[in-house]
Amino acid sequence: MKNITARQYQILADHMRIYQFMIDIYEKDWRNGVPAPFLEYALSSEWMDKSYTHRNRIWEDNGQIVAFCFTESPVTDIYFSLRPGYEELAPEMIAFADAHMPRIDGHLRFVLFQGQAALMDAARKAGYTQTGSYTDMIYEFDKPLDFPLPEGYHFVEPGKCIIEKIQECCWKGFNHEAEEGPWHGNAEGGYHLCQAPHATMQYPVAIEDETGEYVCYAGMWWTPENHLAYMEPLCTVPTHRHKGLAAAALSELYRRMEPLGATHMTGGANPFYAKIGYKPMITWTFWQNKERGNV
Repeated sequence: MKNITARQYQILADHMRIYQFMIDIYEKDWRNGVPAPFLEYALSSEWMDKSYTHRNRIWEDNGQIVAFCFTESPVTDIYFSLRPGYEELAPEMIAFADAHMPRIDGHLRFVLFQGQAALMDAARKAGYTQTGSYTDMIYEFDKPLDFPLPEGYHFVEPGKCIIEKIQECCWKGFNHEAEEGPWHGNAEGGYHLCQAPHATMQYPVAIEDETGEYVCYAGMWWTPENHLAYMEPLCTVPTHRHKGLAAAALSELYRRMEPLGATHMTGGANPFYAKIGYKPMITWTFWQNKERGNV
């Protein structure tokens, strides 16, 4: 007999159990919610506002976590993880999110993945409508990913990446230099990521040019329980783009992760991924309630 209770999330006390819960319910298409590294990567990053994590809510059945509702970035985007067999909790989860999750300047958006039918139905009945969608791709390890490293570049030795160089590469690679100015030299955020409970810093790929500058970086959160090579982030310094570095970096990740038992690797929605052999898999849908002023 089910005995459902609900309570608020406590980041220090609950993180490891939530991580395991997300591993337990994982499906390749995210039909039950995001994979475990998704939330830990955000919580360990400087770009996420963690002041709202107390709004997150857990549902348990006789002490076992069966559902979780949480914010990420921006905090007005709300995600839902639901264990199969507990779809009856969907209306309660949607009602909680509508009433209690961060609503800033009238904005609140539910992020639901294709396959979360019970949550979509509950959102619709609560007055929400789908306002957009896109599909992320993954690489299936049923064939090798084997793009060559261009001449004049080399891979940094596995596990020997320098945090400061990674951070500078990401600063430039995500166009912060063009928009906000030169790299500020503060690598504190990078060290936080390295110390995350499930960080696997022995696997990321950094590509260095002849001057010793990191010009491409591909992160890796290896999740062996799900045979998942969770790739995050991926970036190339603007002056080194369109040379095949990103494809070479992902090929090197394939070579590092496939012998460990990985069967698939995450990517994104950019057409680049399709060009190198990724296939559509994870459909994100976005839901808002116009009557509540959420647009």
